[in-house]
Amino acid sequence: MAPDTLLRLIAAVIVIVTAARVLGWAVRRIGQPAVIGEILAGILLGPTLFGGELTRSLFPSEVRPSLTVLAEIGVVVFMFLVGLELDQKLLRGQGRIASGVALSSIVFPFALGALLALYLFQRHPTEHRLAFILFLGTAMSVTAFPVLARILTDRDLLGTPIGALAVTCAALDDVVAWTLLAVVAALVGGATGLWQIMLVVPFAVLLLFVLRPMLIRLGERRAQAGDTWVGRVGVVIAVAVGLGLSAAVTEWMGLHLIFGAFLFGAAMPREYGRRVREWALPWVWRVSSLLLLPVFFAVAGLKVDLSGVGATALGELVLILLVAIGGKGIGAYVGARVHGIPPRHSAVLATLINTRGLTELIVLTVGLGLGVLDTELYSLMVVMALVTTAMTGVVLSLIYPEHCARADREPAVDREPRPDRSGI
Repeated sequence: MAPDTLLRLIAAVIVIVTAARVLGWAVRRIGQPAVIGEILAGILLGPTLFGGELTRSLFPSEVRPSLTVLAEIGVVVFMFLVGLELDQKLLRGQGRIASGVALSSIVFPFALGALLALYLFQRHPTEHRLAFILFLGTAMSVTAFPVLARILTDRDLLGTPIGALAVTCAALDDVVAWTLLAVVAALVGGATGLWQIMLVVPFAVLLLFVLRPMLIRLGERRAQAGDTWVGRVGVVIAVAVGLGLSAAVTEWMGLHLIFGAFLFGAAMPREYGRRVREWALPWVWRVSSLLLLPVFFAVAGLKVDLSGVGATALGELVLILLVAIGGKGIGAYVGARVHGIPPRHSAVLATLINTRGLTELIVLTVGLGLGVLDTELYSLMVVMALVTTAMTGVVLSLIYPEHCARADREPAVDREPRPDRSGI
C-alpha cells in the first residue's frame, strides 16, 4: 500500500470511529442502543448528504477495499465472541421451540411481503417478477442477527434463557433468509450453486460433533502438560486460524461469513472458551467494538442513498412498515405462544426478532446490486430497517422492565422460559 493511500485510510478510519462514537453517545442519551447511532453514522457519511461529494472526499476509491477488509474482520470477531458466550445449557430442550418460533417468524412476514410485492411491482417493475416477489418476502423475514446479539450484550441479556432463545431463533431465521436470497440470486443469474448452501448442515455437524470432541481431548492433554506462554500463544493462533477457515467456508457456501464465525464460537469447548476469554478477550473486544464494528457499519452505509426519497413514497413506506413489523411480530408471538412460552416472554421474543438493522442493509444492498430493487424502493426499505431496529429498545423497555430482566438474569439456568399450559 502506498504511503499516501495508507494516510487516507487512517484518516477515513478516524472519521468513521469519531462519527460512530459521537452518534452512538447521542442515541444512548435518548435510550437507544449505540448500534443505531453507528448505522446512522455510516448512512450520513454515505452519498445521502451533499450528493455524494462528502463520500468521495472522505472515502476515495483506493481506500474502500481496505475498509471492507477491516469491516469483515470486525463482524467475524464479534460473531465468534457471541457464539463463544452462548451458554448451550440454556438451549437444552429448546431446540423444538427455537425451530418452531423461527419457522413462524419467517412464514408470516414472507407471505405478507410476497403479497405486498404484487402491489409494489406496478410502481417498481423489474425484469424478474418472481425474483422481486421472493426477494421482498425474504427482506421482510430477516432478523439482524449481529445487531440483535449486540443489543442483548448491551442489556446483559445474552446469557438469559430468553436472550439465548432469541439469538438462536435469529440465527435460524437468517440462515433461511440467506438461503432464500441465494435462490433469488439464482433466478437472476448470479448465484453460488445451491448445492453449496445445503452443505451448511453437515458443516455444523462436523464442528459440533467432530471438531469439538477433538478440541476437548487436546485441551485435556494441554492441561496435563501445564500452562505455558507458548501453549497460550498456540491456543490463540489455532483459534484464529479455525475462525478464519470456518467463516470462509460459510462464505463459500453462499451464506454470510458471520454464520461460520458464530458456529465456530458455539462449537468451542467451554475450557477452550475460558482460556480464550482470559487471554485474548479483553483487548479483542475493545478493538472489535471501538474500531472494527464502526467500520463495518460505515461500509454498509456508504452503499445507502436516501436522497431520492420523496413525499410520494410515504404511502408505500407505511405499507412496508406495517407488513414488516406486523408480519414478523405476529409470526414470532404466535409461534412462541403455540410452544407454551408465557405471554410476556413471547412479546419480548417478538420484539427482539423484529430487529433488522445491518443484516437488512446487507440484504437490500445485494438486491440493489442484482437489479431486483430500484433506488427508491431500496431507500424505503432502509428506512424500515432503521425504524424496526430503533423501536426494539423502546418497546423492550415497556414490556420487559429492568426488574423482570433482573429476575431472568440472575438465576439464568434455573429460569428457562417454561411452557405455559394455561392456554393460548
